[in-house]
Amino acid sequence: MNTHTFINVNRQEDQNIQWLPMPRKKQRPNHLFKLVPGKNQQYSDQRLRASAQRKAKQGDYTNAIALLTQLICLHPNRAVDYNNRGLIYFQSGQPEKALADYNKALELNPQLDSAYNNRANYYASVGKLSEALADYEQAIDLNPGNFRTWINQAITFRELGLHDLALENFDMALILGCPEEHIYGERGRTYHLRGDWNCAISDYQKALQWFSPSDSASSMSRKVETWMNQLLKPLSA
Repeated sequence: MNTHTFINVNRQEDQNIQWLPMPRKKQRPNHLFKLVPGKNQQYSDQRLRASAQRKAKQGDYTNAIALLTQLICLHPNRAVDYNNRGLIYFQSGQPEKALADYNKALELNPQLDSAYNNRANYYASVGKLSEALADYEQAIDLNPGNFRTWINQAITFRELGLHDLALENFDMALILGCPEEHIYGERGRTYHLRGDWNCAISDYQKALQWFSPSDSASSMSRKVETWMNQLLKPLSA
């Protein structure tokens, strides 16, 4: 079975609980924020959430989780914070804690499509592909414009050998505005596994044309180059 490549999403419930960029200020000491109740609470929440996202991107999962836990203690009924913390648990190699947070997020807000997508990624990672497909389908029903979920479901279809369904999903993701270098690479891989080598080569070439020289070390660029070499090597023998 191929390694499952996920695209995680964090579409937020409303403007008040988005990940927001940190305000431009002088450098602050690197410690957790202490929240002060009152009229500045919303601003403090936004700073906490932005800081948690920044720390997660830096690989500082421990502090990112701690910041989101502070938010959850302050707002225990806010589904989006459970979903975001679950995503960081998943990224940090704590999948069971991630699942618990995704379940809590969906208990609080059954309409949160990103939580279904993220929980589906968990199910796919542990080989529960039927459960993954069901959650991806629910996420798409709630938000059909989210191309990331279409891609994740397509990769699951591909792992099950359902190449035609996977290709339909990749085509839809392309229509919805997915970055072309990614979609061409994944769609090319699907053509490759289905035995449509000409279509696979065409998509691999399109994907590689989109990567800039600075992208040459990226994970997706390396994957496409590896897949292309796997396909061309027997032809040149």
